[in-house]
Amino acid sequence: MPKWKPCKRRFFIKKLVKLGFNAPESGERHFYMRFGAKVLTIPGNDEYPVLQLKMMIKELETLIGRKITLEEWEEL
Repeated sequence: MPKWKPCKRRFFIKKLVKLGFNAPESGERHFYMRFGAKVLTIPGNDEYPVLQLKMMIKELETLIGRKITLEEWEEL
């Protein structure tokens, strides 16, 4: 059974672009990405540990209005 793994920041951003987000824009402390009128903050660390990744995916699911499974995430 596959498990969630840490994710590099650049791969996380590439996956968000595939989901329909715009390219990252710089903010005061963090970068952010837009999905229509909605905004997702992107932390600046180079790699996201599993707990942080799950938290960001949960926020991502709220923004796009649907669940993202582990299988779908790995295929992106």
